[in-house]
Amino acid sequence: MQTLEMNGARLIHGDALAALDTLAPETVDALITDPPYSSGGMFRGDRVQDTGDKYLNTGARHSAPSWPGDTRDQRAYGLWCERWLGASYRALKWGGVVAVFCDWRQLPTVSDAIQVAGFVLRGILVWDKTEGTRPVKGWHRQQSEFVLTASKGPRNKAGADAPVLPRVVRCAPRTGEKLHQVGKPVPLMREVLRLAPEGGTVLDPFMGSAATGVAALEDGREFVGVEIDAHYFGVAAERLRKLGEVA
Repeated sequence: MQTLEMNGARLIHGDALAALDTLAPETVDALITDPPYSSGGMFRGDRVQDTGDKYLNTGARHSAPSWPGDTRDQRAYGLWCERWLGASYRALKWGGVVAVFCDWRQLPTVSDAIQVAGFVLRGILVWDKTEGTRPVKGWHRQQSEFVLTASKGPRNKAGADAPVLPRVVRCAPRTGEKLHQVGKPVPLMREVLRLAPEGGTVLDPFMGSAATGVAALEDGREFVGVEIDAHYFGVAAERLRKLGEVA
């Protein structure tokens, strides 16, 4: 594994499970992550397609390459999620918060895995991707994805002046620079990070192009990110390096 330290961030190039085992116990305040969905279809033939074919609109192409680890069937996906969530449980502090992205197909599986790993499930945040999303003739537009929220033990009590956070966050998917086929917009990640304690350390075992890392560092938090794909690890490192230069 390769490790880079920069600007309040620790970036690890390697497999998430192996990298999580290297983290000291109870050193992370929040797990905020967007893992591969292994979704995009009802059958195995759908799931094993190239990620660009699965997740981009028909006819759309993007210069960012596809990524590995997105072809697991439902049982394998659930077991895999239990493993990395369990390893993350060890790294989180007591009272630490969790936010895991998923789509409607994987919502039950990820919900189960979070609880099997030992976390207390707290709710579902809805990402409203606006009307500029994939239409389905005669059916509901694929306008939302979901963020399952949880905690390690009881939630830490918020102060009297803490805001009440929205359950629905409306944000177009293509807000800002697009460095990943399905990278999340930084404004969305900034909203999700409002769950995390100020000044804490945020962990993302599937950082991709580091949208979570950008939001964390811009808000004065530290960041630990893991990425297995060499291309996206390089993109993330360069993105966070430039952020440090601006700061």
